[in-house]
Amino acid sequence: MANKPPFQSHDPFVEREAQKYETPVPSREYILAVLTELGGAVKRRALIKHFSLDDEDRIEGLRRRLKAMVRDGQLFKTPQGYIPIVGSETCQGTLVMEREWEGYVDSESGQTVLLNGSTLRGYYDGDEIEVQIIQVDKQGNARGRIVQLLKGTTPLVIGRLVKDHHLFSILPFDRKFSQNITIPKGKKGQAKDGDIVQVKILREEKYQTHSEPVGEVIDVLGDFSTPGIEVNMAVRKFSIPHEWPKAVLKECSKLNKEVTHTDEREDLIDLPLVTIDGEDAKDFDDAVYCEKREQGGFRLWVAIADVSYYVKPGSALDKEAQMRGNSTYFPGSVIPMLPEVLSNELCSLKPKVRRLCVVCQMSISADGDITRSTFFRAVMRSQVRFTYTEVAEIVRGNKALQEQYAPQVQMIQDLHELYQTLHRQRKQRGAIDFDTIETRILFDLNGKIKSIVPTVRNVAHKMIEESMLAANVCAAKFIDRNKRGSLFRIHDRPPTDKLTALRQFLSELGLDLPGRTKPTPKDFSTLIERIQHREDRHMIETVMLRSLSQAQYSPNNIGHFGLAYPHYVHFTSPIRRYPDLIVHRVIIDILAANKSKKHKITVIDLEKIALHCSETERRSDDATRDAQLALKCHYMQDKVGQHFRGVVSGVANFGVFVELKDVYVEGMIHVTALGDEYYQYDPNNHRLVGDRTRKTYRLGDALDVQVVRVDIEAKRIDLELSESAQKHPTRKTHLNKKKFKHSRKLQRRSKRH
Repeated sequence: MANKPPFQSHDPFVEREAQKYETPVPSREYILAVLTELGGAVKRRALIKHFSLDDEDRIEGLRRRLKAMVRDGQLFKTPQGYIPIVGSETCQGTLVMEREWEGYVDSESGQTVLLNGSTLRGYYDGDEIEVQIIQVDKQGNARGRIVQLLKGTTPLVIGRLVKDHHLFSILPFDRKFSQNITIPKGKKGQAKDGDIVQVKILREEKYQTHSEPVGEVIDVLGDFSTPGIEVNMAVRKFSIPHEWPKAVLKECSKLNKEVTHTDEREDLIDLPLVTIDGEDAKDFDDAVYCEKREQGGFRLWVAIADVSYYVKPGSALDKEAQMRGNSTYFPGSVIPMLPEVLSNELCSLKPKVRRLCVVCQMSISADGDITRSTFFRAVMRSQVRFTYTEVAEIVRGNKALQEQYAPQVQMIQDLHELYQTLHRQRKQRGAIDFDTIETRILFDLNGKIKSIVPTVRNVAHKMIEESMLAANVCAAKFIDRNKRGSLFRIHDRPPTDKLTALRQFLSELGLDLPGRTKPTPKDFSTLIERIQHREDRHMIETVMLRSLSQAQYSPNNIGHFGLAYPHYVHFTSPIRRYPDLIVHRVIIDILAANKSKKHKITVIDLEKIALHCSETERRSDDATRDAQLALKCHYMQDKVGQHFRGVVSGVANFGVFVELKDVYVEGMIHVTALGDEYYQYDPNNHRLVGDRTRKTYRLGDALDVQVVRVDIEAKRIDLELSESAQKHPTRKTHLNKKKFKHSRKLQRRSKRH
């Protein structure tokens, strides 16, 4: 027998173990005590070293004991090692999968419980589960394991069907599925080898013994050459509702195509309202009319399509609109919130036809203050459908257009003067206005990208924007004044940790954000003005923008930080945003206060709708970005090997992202392609710094790069530095080595990204 190991001197149950086993190993109690003392997850080889086990019998005995303790619920095994299960507290919630084998659940108490490893096998994003909390570390982070499935989802996955001999499987495009999905015989439908398909994961008990997920093909989308495939993939990947239920179509069939109404409305047929939209717009949900008053100031009418007249609370149309939350706009197409009979017809303020509307009429002083506003329902008839380009040309003095639209020229000039007044007031208020570049994708006849061009916001865009902002503010004040609940569009102050990081970043550039611990919107605006003539201003604005909170919907009005408004709602687009429809209903209820029939919305309803609509808005944004990225990958396929000038648009521990100049496409240079060097990631200053050469790659740096690979399935464009860029490295920097720890292991692991 081997010499007596040191652990026996400390294990209080050593005698009991010696009576039971010829070659005793540490007792369960001692193992639990040691793991608790060490803290965190501990691997088996670390325990072998800690217990000084040097013979094969005891090492094998420890392995079996650990396995038994996992089986009996005393230990939890993760990829990082063993964790003692010290509590029996359980909670319930919805599983959120960030990637396969990694997820979390938010408990009813608000605590986030991390989940990873084999405990997630067979569970999917959206499952309602019960979780046992097995550990809470010193920072308060909870880790748990799944106890049982309460309500399972039906996961849908997009991937490519591949054939291996006589077997079929799916190569998923979703990072939450790193494993292939097995397709049993008779479950592939009409799909062929190489097709892009949508798969439903089969969760019946007979499939639970498979080492890989098992699925059934439910939809064939085509291949990467199919027109519109990028949008179709994004729609299904993010579960954007895109088919109308029969109940909705039935309600639509009963709508009167002629505009009639039985309620009392003001007659604005003769008021020369006009719509101003983009060239390719199909739904015109707002119209304006402005006149300058003889005694000074302006009167402005903003007429919004009366969607609430057609979409009644509790109807099939209403339920579907609420579920969708908003319209989702893709390059070249849209998934509307409402059927076309409403969004493009009855609720579209087309010229020369009668339409029902809700109107905000405002009196605005010469200084830009709204001195009076009223709301009412009306019937209107738009006089002209203008485009932004036409209005901008009229403002610039285009004689031909001024002659063509002679009756409307004075109104447009008055609206332009009002815009200038409101814009001055906006600057005095201190609203934050970043100079970001938006892009537009142009398609060829085959539905593929022809070019990507910057979207120019001309003066007409700004005229309409200021008019809509004014109406939104008046709607918020009207609701608040009448003490009614509603959905406010809120934008919270920047979080403290992001402000700290921003100030540290600015200090490296010799800049500072005024306002100390509570900067105002005007403080941000002041800084933006100070950097306007700096070459790195876009980089600084990018960091400032990322420091701000995300706007969302809420029944609790905390104001809109970015716009510097104490009261703000979305009132102007009920065709494409459900919160706007809620605002319309609240306003109409207030107007009908003396009538018995009112639509009441409880605080609980508002909280649920606010959360849901904030989520659907993010879902639409994610789907749009996903489709754009796929389209851009197709666009760059024939550009492999070409060289471009680019600007570093993002920095991560695994590399730098570069936006190609004049192409408006982003690719990535992996950290391993930055030379024979290890790099430290400095998140506060958005840079990578070389250990040996001190070379630095920073947000905003200009680089010469070459496109080396385009992966359409992964939606990734790989770049490398051009030879000229390698010969002329970027500037050196002096970095405090003690302050920033680089991780070679992290950089090696990042190669899998």
